[in-house]
Amino acid sequence: MNSCQALPRLDICAALIRNGNANMVKVIHASEARDLNLPGRLSVEIVSQEMGSAEVTLRLVEIPVAVPGEPPRKPHRHVDFEECMYVLSGTGITCTSSGDSEVSAGDTILVPAGELHVTRNIGNEALRMLCFFPTANCSEQK
Repeated sequence: MNSCQALPRLDICAALIRNGNANMVKVIHASEARDLNLPGRLSVEIVSQEMGSAEVTLRLVEIPVAVPGEPPRKPHRHVDFEECMYVLSGTGITCTSSGDSEVSAGDTILVPAGELHVTRNIGNEALRMLCFFPTANCSEQK
């Protein structure tokens, strides 16, 4: 037996369906996420325009422990939209043109549109973050 009870349909839902504008809930399974193959980190796009989103992108990012002698990742920017990062685990430092801030699990980083930024791992375990963008078509902008 299903643990969810059927929710009553609202009149607005019926109107949307009649007008051909029905938006359906979509579950995106982990196997459907797309590895972006970005340098210096694992970046998996979970939600985006490709997955049917109209307005958001969600990525899971994992930054490994720094390797001695390895050059650090360079800063980047998103010209037309801000980025919001929620730290799931690990410790890091977010470097921006307005200053550097240490971050750890439970912290949230909000980067304004156009701000040059990079987050680096400064701990002994992978730094894992969820990254949100208020656009469905998010590309790395430098």
